Amino acid sequence: MRFLMRAVILLVLVCAVALLPLVASDYYTGLAVKVMIYALFALSLQLLVGGTGLVSFGHAAFFGIGAYAVTLLSPESGAGNFFFLLPGAIVAAMVFAAITGILCLRTKGIYFIMVTLAFAQMAYYVFHDTKLGGGSDGIYMYFRPEWRIGDFVVLDISKPYPFYLFTLACLLLGWGFLALLMRSRFGAALTGIRVNEQRMRAAGFSTLSYKLVAYIIAGAMGGVAGVLFAAKDGYVNPELLAWEQSGVVLLMVILGGIGPLWGAIIGAAALTLLEEVFQSQALFGDFATHWHLPFGLAIIALVAVMPKGLAGLPEQWRNHRTKRAVNAAQTQH
Repeated sequence: MRFLMRAVILLVLVCAVALLPLVASDYYTGLAVKVMIYALFALSLQLLVGGTGLVSFGHAAFFGIGAYAVTLLSPESGAGNFFFLLPGAIVAAMVFAAITGILCLRTKGIYFIMVTLAFAQMAYYVFHDTKLGGGSDGIYMYFRPEWRIGDFVVLDISKPYPFYLFTLACLLLGWGFLALLMRSRFGAALTGIRVNEQRMRAAGFSTLSYKLVAYIIAGAMGGVAGVLFAAKDGYVNPELLAWEQSGVVLLMVILGGIGPLWGAIIGAAALTLLEEVFQSQALFGDFATHWHLPFGLAIIALVAVMPKGLAGLPEQWRNHRTKRAVNAAQTQH
């Protein structure tokens, strides 16, 4: 019964999000697309942080490589075919993840964090200091790709609403894939590695192989998010690979709650909306130009009040009520 109730709530929520552009302005539709793209990006990192116990500070490399790959592969005239562009961008992100993962995963803890950051910065400077991606100015995607078979257009995502639905579909597919993955034997092995990697090795599991596969999957999903970002704005620059971008997506995972997949989604939504609120001239006037200060203070306050993130609020509330009930019972006696 509980599963059926959750399924109904999820279906209603998905339908509401899908129909949002029909009643909302272009600004709110664009904001929803941005939230969904970052939610997919945060989900890819949640697989590493919450699923495997690998805290990466270079995850933006996959996001930027996916964005640059689809832009560089797109033709300068005419719309590119997404049947070729999307797999090409995913492969580019996966290859980078495979090469760097073999090296990064031989380290642990703070050393893993620093090595992932180092590789991401290397990728950043490749695009920033060379003409490969237009240097520091970035490059434009003049035409949004489209799904087509021959001359038949299956889906034209150059139009706002089809692109919105396509982004929503990517988010749902990514979430569904990770949900099935974490319930599989492979996901159970990742959980075991996160809890106690030495015991998993003693049980005969090749933990390096499992972590590498998870790292490549996370890279591929991060690449898809980058593709959507490039298709949304039609412009990419090296800042997509910068360490600040890695910090932002890691903050989304922490704010949402490390562990539950849906925590990454609500964390991405919360952080994006908070940023929009503090940048609002209508709410804060000229002080909105200094939005980083109240934004940072708000994040510190939220993390302090909710140590398990937004996803842990129901458990935190239940524990609080139980504690109050126990205290009241002890007082009566």
